[in-house]
Amino acid sequence: MPTVVSVENVTKVYDSGFEALKGVDLQIEEGEILALLGPNGAGKTTLISTICGITTPSGGKITVAGHDVITDYRAARSLIGLVPQELSLEPFEKVMNTVKLSRGLFGKPKNDAYIEKILHQLSLWDKRSAKVMELSGGMKRRVLIAKALSHEPRVLFLDEPTAGVDVELRKDMWDVVANLKADGVTIILTTHYIEEAEAIADRVGVINQGRILLVEPKEDLMQRMGQKRLTIELQDAVANIPDALASYDLMRSGDGMALIYSYETTSSRTGITTLLSDLQKAGLQMKDLQTRQSSLEDIFVDLVKEEA
Repeated sequence: MPTVVSVENVTKVYDSGFEALKGVDLQIEEGEILALLGPNGAGKTTLISTICGITTPSGGKITVAGHDVITDYRAARSLIGLVPQELSLEPFEKVMNTVKLSRGLFGKPKNDAYIEKILHQLSLWDKRSAKVMELSGGMKRRVLIAKALSHEPRVLFLDEPTAGVDVELRKDMWDVVANLKADGVTIILTTHYIEEAEAIADRVGVINQGRILLVEPKEDLMQRMGQKRLTIELQDAVANIPDALASYDLMRSGDGMALIYSYETTSSRTGITTLLSDLQKAGLQMKDLQTRQSSLEDIFVDLVKEEA
């Protein structure tokens, strides 16, 4: 797929001397969903703000569909929609007018049918005449999303779009995302709900301390870095792992009723067969077996720990 957002050696240093971005390189492909993951303070919001033209980079180059965000900022920004973390809305304005105004600010012609479609998708149609101040926090978040979509952007940034909102909105949001992806819209998502990123993302990027640690297709990442855990439930509790099983690097459960064995998903030989044989030789009786695949969250936590 062609690149729609190009970030080359981008840095951001604030007046205080804090270096928020440290030579970030990132190529975002047209029509993909990229989940950008990182702990608090990693640089996610700074990177998004820099691409969207809210923050000026200290160095490097950013283009959106070939338009430089500094020298050709009008064209670049017209292609971008942003749902920020903050609920910044005009409290006394009506929902419908708020969304229409955002479309007009980008110079788009009037299209009431399109605005109505967005409001229906986000369950806001019944609230179209309500003032923003009358809405719940979740409904205000929906208005932010509608505003970001009002000018039909080709690149949509969702910065923690479902933080602190109800399950219904989260479902609505992902339904909208699926429809936008089907229309060829590129979506960059940051979220603390990593299971959602795992469900919808095509690629995953991990940022920490202002640096991109990796960007990979989600399936490749989980295959490459994922592990499986085999939990062996025992007939009787063990106080210690027998010396004969030391080479397997087993973990003992708190109550001693299970042993846990981790192995690489990419290995041609897992070692399970010999483990079970040695288990019997050590005099341990097995009751049951359970396996669990590493989640994206497991991989993310391990990556961040390594960089700490």
